[in-house]
Amino acid sequence: MILQIYLYGSNVLREKTEPVTPDYPDLKQLIDDMYETMHKAEGIGLAAPQIGKAIRLFVIDASPMADEYPEARDFKKVFINPTIIETSGEPFTYQEGCLSIPNIREEIVRDSTVKIKYFDENFNERTDIYYGIVSRVVQHEYDHIEQIVFTDRLSQLKKKLLKRKLDNIRNGKSMPLYKARIN
Repeated sequence: MILQIYLYGSNVLREKTEPVTPDYPDLKQLIDDMYETMHKAEGIGLAAPQIGKAIRLFVIDASPMADEYPEARDFKKVFINPTIIETSGEPFTYQEGCLSIPNIREEIVRDSTVKIKYFDENFNERTDIYYGIVSRVVQHEYDHIEQIVFTDRLSQLKKKLLKRKLDNIRNGKSMPLYKARIN
């Protein structure tokens, strides 16, 4: 089922997220719905707060980026209760976008490597290291479960320049083509 994506200004994007337990109701269906919602909106990652659930869960399917970034080939994963252990490597800048902040893309600097501990969809504990664009997508989605949206990482000047666009999203004046809502 395609779910609504909560947009910039929605309270759930700033709520503290709670751990997911193995007996979380209909977890497999929720994960399937998140993938379906993300694909319909043409995204490559989606965190639970973006669909109105303040829990520590996100999904990624970076395979649409594989032509330009080989590390994204067949990269489709579920991250439950993740913890970033460390970020490292050469910082690189990339123009990020977000399904919760439609029609805005900005240059964000992130480290090129991330080491993360998490549970997969079968609640098997994993610790993995990701590089390049996959590292960036993991860090972006992880930010969502830490109550951070990518515009929080911009300079004060850049935020001022985007204020009107962000206010239009917050006030429902700039809606995407996919199912979305404010609060």
